[in-house]
Amino acid sequence: MKKVSFVFGTRPEAIKLAPVILAMRGRTDLMPHVCVTGQHREMLDQMLTVFGITPDVDLNLMQPNQALSGLTAHALMSVASYLEAHRPDIVVVQGDTTTTFSAALAAFYGRIPIAHVEAGLRTWDKSSPFPEEINRSLTSRLADLHLAPTDWARGNLLREGIPENRIFVTGNTVIDALNLAIAKTPIDKGSVNGLPVDLLNGNSDRPLVLITSHRRENFGPGFQSICEAVRCLAEEFSEAAFVYPVHLNPSVREPVFKLLSGIDNVFLLE
Repeated sequence: MKKVSFVFGTRPEAIKLAPVILAMRGRTDLMPHVCVTGQHREMLDQMLTVFGITPDVDLNLMQPNQALSGLTAHALMSVASYLEAHRPDIVVVQGDTTTTFSAALAAFYGRIPIAHVEAGLRTWDKSSPFPEEINRSLTSRLADLHLAPTDWARGNLLREGIPENRIFVTGNTVIDALNLAIAKTPIDKGSVNGLPVDLLNGNSDRPLVLITSHRRENFGPGFQSICEAVRCLAEEFSEAAFVYPVHLNPSVREPVFKLLSGIDNVFLLE
């Protein structure tokens, strides 16, 4: 059997790699081995529980207020030690996180082949998204197998000189994750703290606005402007319900709760 190491550390990576790991469990020729860095500690653990995945190795790298440079260096050294100890036949990374790039670089240094899930996404602006655009671009330079979600992503890789025989259009594994999640969702959804039951169960006639906002490049004045825009919209469209699951990052939570708390039709959720 070939040992396939999945190295990831954030909630999005866990969501998008879970279907691949679960599918591989049923193979007789491939053995999945899961190593997590803990880049998103609480949010990562939440998703691992949802999909029933227990890591074989947990590097537990996250520290409070950790700088990108420190996380990258720590992840590179820790993943390199993991790879040296376990010697997989191939390393699978996903997307564009700091863990993705660090693990790919560690595998490259260890002369271990690299497969990149969700390869080929580009904005062509190295500052947006930050640092993801650089992470995914550099990972493409390191990868041996490029698993592109769309023909557009495949075209991006071809324009960058990636050999055609190393690119496979697979579709986006988040759709597989969505189907797995739907199968796990009970008919009676229960309750969510802070959210009216009629909104949760789709029994309300109120227009529903779902908000997600947590990008690093928006921290500071940009994020304050986003919150002020939501406040203005909520006041103007009082009949609508604005539902915002708030990211755990303190740079998100501080302006959100300062500017959006106490508005009747804005629901701030964990």
